[in-house]
Amino acid sequence: DFLILFFCLPVVIFNEITKKRLLGDMSCRIVPFMEVSSLGVTTFSLCALGIDRFHAATSPQASTRPIEQCQSIIAKLAVIWVGSMTLSVPEILLWQLAQDTSPVSGGVTEFCTMKPSSNLPESIYSLVLTYQNARMWWYFGCYFCLPILFTVSCQLVTRRIRGTEKKSECRGTKHGQCESHLNCTIIALTIIYGLCTTPENVCNIVVAYMSPDMSKQTLDLLNLINQFFLFFKCSVTPVLLLCLCRPLGQAFMDCCCCCCEGCGPDTTSSEGSADSKLKTEMSSSIFFDKPRETPPPLLALGTPC
Repeated sequence: DFLILFFCLPVVIFNEITKKRLLGDMSCRIVPFMEVSSLGVTTFSLCALGIDRFHAATSPQASTRPIEQCQSIIAKLAVIWVGSMTLSVPEILLWQLAQDTSPVSGGVTEFCTMKPSSNLPESIYSLVLTYQNARMWWYFGCYFCLPILFTVSCQLVTRRIRGTEKKSECRGTKHGQCESHLNCTIIALTIIYGLCTTPENVCNIVVAYMSPDMSKQTLDLLNLINQFFLFFKCSVTPVLLLCLCRPLGQAFMDCCCCCCEGCGPDTTSSEGSADSKLKTEMSSSIFFDKPRETPPPLLALGTPC
């Protein structure tokens, strides 16, 4: 998200203001590549989060579940990022810079067009053409339907399992609140992602069947709207994550205030220490859960409740 905002957004704004493409043909290839890679990272991250929540709900004994090693988490992140970038490689070969004369001002304007270069080898050229013809439905199925359906399915199964468990045994209050909070965070991220990618998929389908009847100005406007929806998603997602995920938001604020005097936590306050302890207990990694606290042993006398 930050790469999209700090690199792609200035390039698009500069092009709209000056009608000149910043960095020339390179930006025409890198910007779509980064945008599709961003969608891929979000898609596969939501799928990984859904699997993690499902695994946490179906784990028979969380106390015996070991904390996942850092190397395993890095490996999963590497698979998500490398896979997303690999699936986005055709975007580099699909786009190129083109020039046209503006009918209004008469000046030369630069724009990016979806047209593979004829200098490519024949085998690669045919593959890029195949990707171009199937791009709309691939975009719709992989980057829109997959994360939404995957997240909804995992949430429904998780809720059903938790409902069955609640009937048979009483779950810990703190852990139950943590699990519910994490599920709400994933649902909120999926809703934002779905709302921001719906206009682009609708426009892609409409343009695919009505492009001969639409002017170039209309197509450029729809493309610009789709890009700014993507920029809006990239702006809202980190803020939403920091607001909903309290341990992550608190850690972010601590990092921002680490150089300021008087921003450290009040260690003498019992209330502050209790809140800090609660946040620490509720904090959970996005790829694994910390073991639940083992219940205290039952007393030899009295009635166990």
